[in-house]
Amino acid sequence: MSESHAKHGFGTRAIHAGQAPDPSTGAIMTPIFQSATFAQESPGVFKEDYDYSRASNPTRKALEKNLASLEGAAHGLCYASGVSAEAAVLHLLSTGDHVILCDDVYGGTNRLFHRVFNQAGIEVTLVDMTDLDALDNAFGDTTRVVWLETPTNPTLKIIDIRKVAERAHARGAMVCVDNTFCSPYLQSPLALGADIVCHSTTKYMGGHSDVIGGALLTNDPDLYDRLKFIQLSVGAVPGILDCFLLLRSTKTLHLRMQRHSENAMRIATWLESHAKIDRVLYPGLKSHPQHALAREQMPNGFGGMIAVYLKGGLDAAKNMLEKTELFTIAESLGGVESLIEHPGIMTHASVPPEQRQALAITDSLVRLSVGVEDADDLIADLGQALA
Repeated sequence: MSESHAKHGFGTRAIHAGQAPDPSTGAIMTPIFQSATFAQESPGVFKEDYDYSRASNPTRKALEKNLASLEGAAHGLCYASGVSAEAAVLHLLSTGDHVILCDDVYGGTNRLFHRVFNQAGIEVTLVDMTDLDALDNAFGDTTRVVWLETPTNPTLKIIDIRKVAERAHARGAMVCVDNTFCSPYLQSPLALGADIVCHSTTKYMGGHSDVIGGALLTNDPDLYDRLKFIQLSVGAVPGILDCFLLLRSTKTLHLRMQRHSENAMRIATWLESHAKIDRVLYPGLKSHPQHALAREQMPNGFGGMIAVYLKGGLDAAKNMLEKTELFTIAESLGGVESLIEHPGIMTHASVPPEQRQALAITDSLVRLSVGVEDADDLIADLGQALA
């Protein structure tokens, strides 16, 4: 199977890219090379780049090639978690460098930037990147990275990747897009001008809530070499079984994302007309402030994430969460099963209260990760929880 990005469709690449029958056995599935080290024919002489599994491992390499192909990238690197992938990018920076960070991001991302790397002298400025004038005003002489999520987490704002990239590149900064909420099936940040794409592969790429992982994808050979050195030197690489599980999962990514999007669209439309819901945020709804941009930037669907504001504040939100049966109260997202959570108490509890208030992460906000169950059953479950 050719590694060309253009030759085959997404579903074909999801199943075949980076993978071929094992030459020693003919095994269809990429073997689990559960080995920490590899034999050398002579000191410093080894097969390909396999001397030690922190540096390289055949199972991990297959996954890295597969993810790179899906994201339209020349290079891929895998990590033990999404935040360890983010940390690898921040390790490119030096004391005194400046990062512009999208204001509405995963709570763990906010914590990593502000409470870990900020102590190392990395300056961080939060900006609402739907306001391009605000973005322009945030740049300084030491700005090196612009980091964004779109849709944002948890309020699902849509950021124009192309316009952000144009502004950043004009000022000599690189752009990193966290594409976790969309997966490469729904959105292609590199094609829109991003320099690096980041994933928590725990989420939609894994899709089964049974593995933790992260990935970085890029077309820039220099960035790849620098990130590869950091991966080798800092570690935080995924376990080999985790890589195998992710390779299993990407084979159905396109099918799952189609169903996630279809279910979420039906549920968001239903919720929008419910008497106990104050507001629904879903990029596929015409009521979404950036719906037109979402249609342009996410041509294959709008994903499985929905944010809702309930009438009645925290009591109403807790009541809904505690009474769902198919929607399970849990952090994370992107699995085949539907999850429900309260960002202010759970995923974004580490965000300072004043930031949560500014972002409208209120007591009445509930976030849904819509799974691939039958949509009628999910709607019935939400209906009885809201009744």
